[in-house]
Amino acid sequence: MNQRDDDLQRIEAALRAAAEALSPFTPGAIVVEMKSGGDPVTEADRRVDEVLRRLLPAEGEGWLSEETVDDLVRLDRDRVWVVDPLDGTREFIEGIPEWSVSIGLVEEGQPVAGGIYNPSTDQLVLGATDRGVTLNGEPAQVSTRDTLEGAVVLASRSEVKRGEWERFQNRGFKVKPCGSVAYKLAQVAAGLVDATWTLVPKNEWDVVAGVALVRAAGGQIEVLEEPDRAFNRENPLMAGMLAHPPSLDAVIRREINL
Repeated sequence: MNQRDDDLQRIEAALRAAAEALSPFTPGAIVVEMKSGGDPVTEADRRVDEVLRRLLPAEGEGWLSEETVDDLVRLDRDRVWVVDPLDGTREFIEGIPEWSVSIGLVEEGQPVAGGIYNPSTDQLVLGATDRGVTLNGEPAQVSTRDTLEGAVVLASRSEVKRGEWERFQNRGFKVKPCGSVAYKLAQVAAGLVDATWTLVPKNEWDVVAGVALVRAAGGQIEVLEEPDRAFNRENPLMAGMLAHPPSLDAVIRREINL
């Protein structure tokens, strides 16, 4: 079997196993703890992290997860799994169906394969370099829209609450709040919406799978300040990013003054 095909099979199997591990938990009715930095975490996050770590890394492959103490030996690995066991924990806690399990694979600094699954909506987006993207097994690609007029743009639910998207109101496109960063990127890759962007920092585990998927689906995704950023950095925090079809690049840059 081709290596990339094996990667995709591993990703899909791990996403299915993660969903099974999540099945005993009820979104909106779960015990919440707070991390030292103030972010919420649940037993569901930890349970999925254990499942993914058991199923994904092979001998010699690195690992970076939001819920695992970082082992910098990953910096010496050519292939590194970058995962968020439960992206959108706040939405999961509140019972809002905008959370997902995110699995990305980085080779020599670049995302090459990914899978994002939202069990609440039963949407699984899977893809890799030179393999394209599927949504629940059917071929998918980014939107072909070339104007923001009438477009649907996904915005961080928390950023909208803070008023950071007020300047984009009444601009001819629909701003739709959504929780999980990974889930937003999956929807862009699958052509379910037209674009998403965030102007605030994110961590690699939030976006690596989405970067692989958007690129594999023919889209354009760029880290602000570092358009050619390599991934699997010692410090996984990165500036904001934008994801969209290439046909929307110029108009989005004008819209956000880049």
